[in-house]
Amino acid sequence: MAAEPPSSLSYRTTGSTCLHPLSQLLGIPLDQVNFVACQLVALCAAFWFRIYLSPGKTSTLARHTFATIFGIYFVIFCFGWYSAHLFVLVLTCYGIMVTASVSNIHRYSFFVAMGYLTMCHVSRIYIFHYGILTTDFSGPLMIVTQKITTLAFQVHDGLGRRAEDLSAEQHRLAIKVKPSFLEYLSYLLNFMSVIAGPCNNFKDYIAFIEGRHIHMKLLEVNWKEKGFRSLPEPSPTGAVIRKLCMTLVSLLLFLTLTKTFPVTCLVDDWFVHKANFLTRLCYLYVVMQASKPKYYFAWTLADAVNNAAGFGFSGMDKNGNFSWDLLSNLNIWKIETATSFKMYLGNWNIQTATWLKRVCYERVPWYPTVFTFILSALWHGVYPGYYFTFLTGILVTVAARRVRNNYRHHFLSSKALKVVYDMVTWAATQLAVSYTVAPFVMLAVEPTISLYKSMYFYLHIISFLIILFLPMRPQSSIQQQPQNSVNKKKTD
Repeated sequence: MAAEPPSSLSYRTTGSTCLHPLSQLLGIPLDQVNFVACQLVALCAAFWFRIYLSPGKTSTLARHTFATIFGIYFVIFCFGWYSAHLFVLVLTCYGIMVTASVSNIHRYSFFVAMGYLTMCHVSRIYIFHYGILTTDFSGPLMIVTQKITTLAFQVHDGLGRRAEDLSAEQHRLAIKVKPSFLEYLSYLLNFMSVIAGPCNNFKDYIAFIEGRHIHMKLLEVNWKEKGFRSLPEPSPTGAVIRKLCMTLVSLLLFLTLTKTFPVTCLVDDWFVHKANFLTRLCYLYVVMQASKPKYYFAWTLADAVNNAAGFGFSGMDKNGNFSWDLLSNLNIWKIETATSFKMYLGNWNIQTATWLKRVCYERVPWYPTVFTFILSALWHGVYPGYYFTFLTGILVTVAARRVRNNYRHHFLSSKALKVVYDMVTWAATQLAVSYTVAPFVMLAVEPTISLYKSMYFYLHIISFLIILFLPMRPQSSIQQQPQNSVNKKKTD
């Protein structure tokens, strides 16, 4: 029997094959074509959902049902029988939701969801070798895992803990009544976020379905003080158009820049053995920049889909303009201008960072940074490159914090010094991020070690030296010095 041609491997999928001719015409893997097609149909359905199935025209039951059925159809269209993994996890965790005690509901849900996700990661990549040759169904499973655990912790906060033990945010998001089966399915499998996310809070989603979402956010910002005589009705159309324009730009960059500078360039003989260190440093930055547009495309399009349905309103910005960034997963401007590792991470995959903070960082009693990085690595998958990235990330985060706490306050005395500090820290941050995340996109051990050897492990060494020799200064004492000087000036 003749071996299958390598060129056909990129078109194998367990999902629908009706778009295979378009996939061949464009030269793009079929699973990616299915993904984009589903998101574009979801965008059109979202506009229809907001206009014709608005809360004023139909019942919450109809809105929940439509959102759930469409979401299930999209999952089956994209992933075929692999979608069974998603449904098994959802149904199992709903069983936990209705049967487990409120004191343990978050623990059982967390370990079952993360355990099943990890099992799927391992089997898909190492046992059945599905990772490269067929549809990657782990994306929706990762989003559902976030939602399952978020909901379980919020139910535990609302029913299993005393109000005085909760933080202000935990109290605001706590759920006092367990969701019905339809509410649970709608929250986890709705067509707006089942394919590409993002994760959101159950309370916000239910308020959106019931038509309270926008009014609730307007009341939080006190709309009367903003100059409105009556309760405004913000339209998401402008936000959706802006995000679709960014999606189009990201797609063009992906088709040009990403194809010109693939990550495989980092293991070329020229890069590893012939280029000088400065050239490698710059080339690594360019290749990592070229790997971003696909994330910008997917996350911005997903945000636009939710906004088109009327979900994602966050209130008003400082200029009094309506803001639709409640579900935004990234801030591209802040990413590209970040002057610290923390600022970069805080604006990249925002909803996942928020999930990690709410289910791990704020709850573990010891080493929250370490446990949060470990959970993030486990959630992403079991490729060795992920663990290189997150272990390096822990090291760089600690070192960056030491540098910032020891030196930043020296550069705040004048605008000129602050500009110099920002320029230097911007360059250092961008290079550090490129070095740290390279294994994340290379995935395997051998190319990662080859890359780091060619870079002389420079960032690991610098970070170790910083941690060893720079003192650990409490941030509160550093911040107190400028405040004291301000108070002294006021009294003078």
